[in-house]
Amino acid sequence: MSPRESSSPVAIFLLPALLLTGAGLAGAISCGMPAILGYFAGVNLATVALYGYDKAVAGGPKLRVPEKVLHLLALLGGSPAAFLSQGMFRHKTVKTSFRRMFWLIVALQVALIVAGVWFWRHPPAWLTP
Repeated sequence: MSPRESSSPVAIFLLPALLLTGAGLAGAISCGMPAILGYFAGVNLATVALYGYDKAVAGGPKLRVPEKVLHLLALLGGSPAAFLSQGMFRHKTVKTSFRRMFWLIVALQVALIVAGVWFWRHPPAWLTP
C-alpha cells in the first residue's frame, strides 16, 4: 500500500494548517502581541495557502484538499481568508453545496459574535455576583 493510499487526505492537509497556525501563534507571543491575533493570523494564512494549493492542483493528478478541511479552517476562524481566497483564486465559487456550507459557517460565526457581545453588555442575572 502506497503512502498516498494509507494516509488520510484530511490529516495530510490539517498538519500544515496546524503548523502555520502554530507559527502565527508563536510569532505573536514572541513579539508580545496578544495570542489571539497570532492564532487568527495563522489560521487565515493556512486557509489562503490551502485554497491556493487546491486551485493550483485542480484538474490534475495531485491530491486535492478535502472540502471538509477548507470548511473546518473557515469554522476555526479562517472565514475572512476563505472569502477572499474564493474571489482571489476564483475557486469554489460555483459549487452550490460548498457555498451553502460556507455561508452557514459565516452566519453561525456572526450569530456567536452578536450573542457574545450582547451577553457581555447585558450579562444574565445568574452570571453577576
